[in-house]
Amino acid sequence: MVATGLICAFFVIRADLRRRGYGADAENIIGTTGLAGLLGARLYHLLESPSEFFAHPLPLLFSTTGFAWFGAVIGGFVALVLLARHYQMKILLMLDIASPAAAVGYGVGRIGCLISGDGDYGIPTSLPWGMSFPNGLVPTIDRVHPTPIYEFLVAMLIGYMLWRIGARAVGGLRPAGEVFAYYLIFTGVARFLVEFIRINPRSFFGMSNAQAASIASILAGAILLLELVRRIRPQTVI
Repeated sequence: MVATGLICAFFVIRADLRRRGYGADAENIIGTTGLAGLLGARLYHLLESPSEFFAHPLPLLFSTTGFAWFGAVIGGFVALVLLARHYQMKILLMLDIASPAAAVGYGVGRIGCLISGDGDYGIPTSLPWGMSFPNGLVPTIDRVHPTPIYEFLVAMLIGYMLWRIGARAVGGLRPAGEVFAYYLIFTGVARFLVEFIRINPRSFFGMSNAQAASIASILAGAILLLELVRRIRPQTVI
C-alpha cells in the first residue's frame, strides 16, 4: 500500500507540474522523495525508543514494521530541498507541488495499516463501524476505531483542498509556499485530533509524540502563512 500510495502521488505531482508548466521529472521526484521519506519514517520511529534501538540496532533497522509519518515528512522535506536545487526551482514552489501528492499518498498508505492491523487502530468503540484485528500484527479482539479509514478520508479531503488552493497559484496569482503552509496546518490538525482516539502512549503533557509533532507542524505552517501574507500585503502610502 505504501508503493500504491507513491504511485498515486506520482500522478498528482505529474499533473501539478503540467498545469504549472514545469518540465521536472515526476518519476525522479517521487522516487527520491519516497526513499528519503521511508528512511526518515523508519529512523524517527526507532529513535522514539532509543534504548531499545541501540540494544538491537540491526534487526530493528531492517524490520518491515514501524514507520512514523513525521519522520517521513522530515526525510521528504530534505529530499525536496535538494531536488529544488537540482531543477533550479524555488524551494517553496517545489514544496507546494509536492504537498497535495503527499496528502494523497499518505491516505492511501494508511490502508496498509488497516489491512495489516499493525496497531495504528484506535481505542475500543461501540460504534457500528468498529473493527477488531484478531490476526493483526498487533492483535486485538475488541472492536476499535478504524482510525486508518478516518485518516484516509481526511487525507483525501486535504489533498483536494490543497489542489484547489494550488489552482490559484497557477499563473503567479498566489505566493509560492502557500500550499505547503496549508499542508502543514491541515495535516497537523488532522493528526492531532485523531491521536485522541489512537492507542499511542502519552509523553509530553499528556500528549502523544505525534501530537507534539503536530503542534510543531501547525505552528510552522501558521508562521509561514503569516510571513507570506506580510510579503504580499500592499504597503500603505502616507
